[in-house]
Amino acid sequence: MIELHVPGTMLLASWLNQNGFSHDLQQRYRKSDWLESVGVGAFKRPAETVSWQGGLYSLQKQLKLQVHVGGLTALAMSGFSHYLRTDSEQIYLFSPLQTKLPNWFKKYFASDSIVPVRTSMLTTETGLIELEVVQFQVTASSPERAILEALFLAPDKADLLELYQVMSGLVNLRPDTVQNLLEKCTSIKVKRLFLYMARKLNHQWFQFLDLSGITLGSGDRKLVEKGVYNAEFGITIPKELYTL
Repeated sequence: MIELHVPGTMLLASWLNQNGFSHDLQQRYRKSDWLESVGVGAFKRPAETVSWQGGLYSLQKQLKLQVHVGGLTALAMSGFSHYLRTDSEQIYLFSPLQTKLPNWFKKYFASDSIVPVRTSMLTTETGLIELEVVQFQVTASSPERAILEALFLAPDKADLLELYQVMSGLVNLRPDTVQNLLEKCTSIKVKRLFLYMARKLNHQWFQFLDLSGITLGSGDRKLVEKGVYNAEFGITIPKELYTL
């Protein structure tokens, strides 16, 4: 078991069983203080501290759960934290609609302000990358995907002005990845907001996008009351964003 264990991560009962460690053997390890239970179906090494990233690693690599670090959290982990407010401590974990985080994970990391976001906005794996966390890697959104996920939460759960500041720093997005994601994204609001901000910022990569291949739907989208209407993308945005 020592060879299989990645320090700083959880050991899940189902994964241990698949690797030849029966339920009875797991209980013997627990009684001998080689394993410490953290909830139904999960253990840790008694002497180790496991962060939420270590717990997530186990969900991704052992349980094969479709959940990843997304939105502003992924952007911060990719080096864009200086564009974010210092009080932004929520941890956004994105997953498909039917995915549920195990109870042991929610209870053990309850103090970490984890925000599960279940959505069908992007069902493709396009734009997912592996990010290094000390002794292991976790699956997370690339900057191209993460900004779309952040916009998905706006304006109710994410501030549009903050997201615009983040977007201003995304000068090296890969246009082919952006194009692929926008074509597969099912949220009209997200696509219109992203393109509005990208055009306003006039990033170099924007000129390589083919807008004719991106479905923007019909009808207007009113994101705020008493805002300013942008006719090109059919959205009503905050006046503060319009005047930036």
